[in-house]
Amino acid sequence: MRVSRTQAAENRQTVINVASRLFRERGFDGIGLKDLMKGAGLTQGAFYKQFASKEDLAVEASRRALESASGRWSDAATAHPDDPLGAVISFYLSDDHRGERMDGCPIVALGSDAARQGPEVKAEFEAGIKAHLDVLSGFLAGAGEEASRGKAMAILATMIGAVTLSRVVNDPDLAQALLDAAAEQVRDTAAA
Repeated sequence: MRVSRTQAAENRQTVINVASRLFRERGFDGIGLKDLMKGAGLTQGAFYKQFASKEDLAVEASRRALESASGRWSDAATAHPDDPLGAVISFYLSDDHRGERMDGCPIVALGSDAARQGPEVKAEFEAGIKAHLDVLSGFLAGAGEEASRGKAMAILATMIGAVTLSRVVNDPDLAQALLDAAAEQVRDTAAA
C-alpha cells in the first residue's frame, strides 16, 4: 500500500521522536533499526524511505532531543522569572530528572556516545551545548558578557557531571548527595 506524502512526513517525525527517546535510553549503538522501527510502529523497510542511514537518523534525533532539552530549560525559567537559574537547578539536579532515561538530558545520556559519532552528530551536540550556554548566560547577564559565558560553562559542566555521576552509582544517598553538592556549587558560582 502506497503511503501519502503527508503520512510519510508524519511517519518520519514519529521515527525521529522514537529514536530521540530510545537513543537516550540505550545509546546510538544499543538499538538496531528493526527494534527502533518497531518502536515507531513501522517496518524496517520503511526506514530507508525516510533516512539515508542510521547516522542520518542519529543527527535528526540528536537535534530533536537537544532542542527539547533546551526548551525545558527555557520553560522552567519562564515559569519562574524571579529565579530562573533556581528553577533550572530544581528540575535538572533532581532525583526525578536523574531517573529520566528516555526523556532526560541528551548530553548526559549520549555525551560519550556522541563523541564517537561522525561530525554531523557532533555538530548537533555542539549546537545544543551552545544553546544551553546561551540560556545560562542569560541568567548571569549582570556579570558582563565574558564573565557570564565562563560562569555558564562552569555551571553547565558541573550540572551535567553531577547528573552523569548520580546515574552511575547504585547508592541513592550518594546519588542525591552528588546532585545536592552540584546545586550548591552552581549557586555559589552564579553568585560570585
